[in-house]
Amino acid sequence: MAESQRLFAVLAAFDMPERLVEAVRTIRGQGFRKIDAFTPFPVKGLEEALDFRDRRVPAAMLIGGLIGAAGGFLMQVGTNLDYPLRIGGRPLVAVPAFMMITFELLVLGAVLACLAAMFIADRLPRLHHPIFDTDGFDLSADDRFYLAILADEQFDRDEAGKALAALDPQAIIDVLERARS
Repeated sequence: MAESQRLFAVLAAFDMPERLVEAVRTIRGQGFRKIDAFTPFPVKGLEEALDFRDRRVPAAMLIGGLIGAAGGFLMQVGTNLDYPLRIGGRPLVAVPAFMMITFELLVLGAVLACLAAMFIADRLPRLHHPIFDTDGFDLSADDRFYLAILADEQFDRDEAGKALAALDPQAIIDVLERARS
């Protein structure tokens, strides 16, 4: 099986988080839309600069929580109607008595839905990413901030390289992706 390599992204390394956020704003202003950033810790303002609007995880949590709460409540109602115990004049469907289990299953449903949505949205488990092969990328765990312009059908390597060079990064790196043929 022969291995060939194709360009996955052009990566620029920065030393300060503020420079990364400014670089993202500049690159987006120049019309690049397929960009990503890699940082060792959360950077304030980066989400807005990247124009990140993916709200699938909170929506999944809401739906999971509602399903969990409804399931917990209906489970208790069904159990009390199937096996009625008339004790002390309490009604069979005693809503205040059902709230503890309903709340616990609401939390459980929201957490499980959150985990599932995060795994799906992040395409996990992903054991390898082309950027992991980049020289020096392991420093992103310490003190480097990376901006990647991802390659697509309309990608021009020279234009992306010039745009990144104008930002005065510490390094500009071509990220190659191994494609099996």
